[in-house]
Formats: sequence, C-alpha cells, structure tokens
Amino acid sequence: MAKLEILTYPNPVLREVSKPVEKFTPEVTAKLKKLAEDMLETMYDANGIGLAAPQVGELVRMLVIDCRPKGESGRYEIGDMTELEQQVTQPLVLINPEIVKGEGKTTFDEGCLSVPSFFETVERFEKVEVKAFDVNGKEIRFTTDGLLAIVVQHEMDHLEGTLFIDHISFTKSNKIKNTIKKSGYPTKEEMKSARDRKKEPVK
Repeated sequence: MAKLEILTYPNPVLREVSKPVEKFTPEVTAKLKKLAEDMLETMYDANGIGLAAPQVGELVRMLVIDCRPKGESGRYEIGDMTELEQQVTQPLVLINPEIVKGEGKTTFDEGCLSVPSFFETVERFEKVEVKAFDVNGKEIRFTTDGLLAIVVQHEMDHLEGTLFIDHISFTKSNKIKNTIKKSGYPTKEEMKSARDRKKEPVK
C-alpha cells in the first residue's frame, strides 16, 4: 500500500468527468485492487470518510468509503448508525456507482479532503438505492440513509467533476474560492491547532 497525493481545488483534474470501467479483466482487476488499497490508506491517513479516484488523480469511476463511527477506544461502534447503514459492510469500494433511486431530502455540514478546512450545509437525498461493482466486477446493490447516503452522494459528485461548493449559494461559493485564491489552505499544523481549540471548554 502507498499513500497518494490528494489533489485540492482549483486543480483542474477535479473538474474532469471520470471514465467507467468497461471490462474486469485480470489485469484491470489487479490495478483496481491496488488503487483501492492505496486510496483507503490515503483516506484513513487524512482522517477522511470517503475518497473518489479523481481526488488522487485517477479519472476512473471508483470511490472508497468508511464512515463507521469510532468510539474513544478507537474501535468502530454501530450505536450511532441507522438500521440501513448497519446492513452495509464497510469499508466500501464502489466501481461505476449509480444512484438507482433517491428519496426525501436532508441537509448536512459537508467538508472535503480536496477543499480542506471549509464546511457548508448541503442538501442531499435522505435515502438512496445504489448499484455498483466491486473490484472483481461483481454487482453490488444496497439501500441506505444517514451519513452513508450523504457520503455516497458527495463522492459520486467527484466522478462528474463536481465539488460540494457547487451545491451552495453563488455568494458562499465565491467567498470560499476567493479565500483560497488569496490565502491558500491552512497548513496541517494550523488545522490541528484549530481543531484543538474547538475541543477546549468554553471559559
């Protein structure tokens, strides 16, 4: 396994439309398995819960997800997961994913590893039925809601060259883009310091 570079906005690759996997030959499957392993390692290292192939410079319709909640012990816990979420085995590796059906509406404060340190409220389907393939070309189908449904939709956007900042108002989106253009992104140390400050008790 190897950690990959996560591309950040405004890298033009993030605006490209990814290509589907046409055939699952042994050679293709081997490449997909390696990419999936590297993407998962990269996602975990960045404390992310989802990552799409275009974010690491690969324009293929593939994404990885693991949004299981962790307790203080670092172990995964299912207490905060919905019944539908609990029925889906994670981590997920989805190739050529499609949303067969979307129901309801929900909102969530989304962030993105490709737009680090920014968060905005985005509206999504509340429940989705998903069809995809695993790295061996076997079809996967599941219906989910909760955080998993949101993450699936967020990561699938990347396959179309869409970012979460495209789902918010023009004014808010422009403010984020202008801030990035003017000041860039905070360093890892600055982001850690900001997270630590949030954890401090209110005085």
